[in-house]
Amino acid sequence: MTRTPLAAMTPLEQLRAGRTTRRLVQLAVGLTLYGVSMAMMVRSGLGLDPWDVFHYGVAQHLPLSFGTIVIIVGALVLLAWIPLRQWPGLGTIANVVVIGLATDATLALLDRPDPLPARIALLLGGIVLNALAGALYIGSQFGPGPRDGLMTGLVGRTGRSIRLVRTTIEVAVLAVGWLLGGVVGVGTVLYAVSIGPLVHVFLPLFTVALPGQPATAPVTDAGEEDAVRSSCGA
Repeated sequence: MTRTPLAAMTPLEQLRAGRTTRRLVQLAVGLTLYGVSMAMMVRSGLGLDPWDVFHYGVAQHLPLSFGTIVIIVGALVLLAWIPLRQWPGLGTIANVVVIGLATDATLALLDRPDPLPARIALLLGGIVLNALAGALYIGSQFGPGPRDGLMTGLVGRTGRSIRLVRTTIEVAVLAVGWLLGGVVGVGTVLYAVSIGPLVHVFLPLFTVALPGQPATAPVTDAGEEDAVRSSCGA
C-alpha cells in the first residue's frame, strides 16, 4: 500500500506549501464534521472518547455548553505548548474554535433517540465520521490539533514512545472526566479500539499532495510511528 507522506513543516511553510484553496476547504470540512461526530456520540449516550469524557464531565459543573468547554480546554492545552516549544499552525488555531462551535450547533439540532438500535447507529456513525473528519483535517497539512501537539511535544521532551505518552494522557483525562461525571460506556471502548485502524485507512485517501512532494510513499508497520509524528507536527 502507498500514500502521500505528511510533510513536517513550520507554520509559515504550511501556509506557503501550495494548493491552499483545496487545503483550506478540506480543513474547514474536516473540523466541522469532527464537531458533528462528537455531537453524534454525545447524543448516543453510549460512551465518549477519553477527551470528550473529560469535556462532558467538566460541563456538568460549569454553566457552559459542551462546545464551549471544548474550546476552553483546547485553548488551555495550547498554552501548554509554550514550555514544550511547539508552534501552532493555522489548523491548530482553527481546531480550537471550529470543532466546539460545530459540536454545539449539532447538539442544538440533534435529539437523543429513544430506541437502542438508533442510538447504536448514532454511535457507530459518529465513530466512523470522527475518523473520516480527522483524516480530512490532518491530511490538509495545516498542523496538528492542540491535544495531538501536546502529545508529540511531550514525546519530544521526554523521549518516550508515542504509544506510552498518548495512553498516559488519555487514561488520565478519562479518569478525571469519569470522576467529574463524564459518560463512559461501550462507546468509549469501541472508539479506543477502532479509531486508529479507521484513521489508518482514511488518511492516505485524503492527504493532500503538495507541489514538489513525492506523490506516494510506502506504508510499513515499522514506519507507522514516524508517520504519526509527522501528522502531529513533531
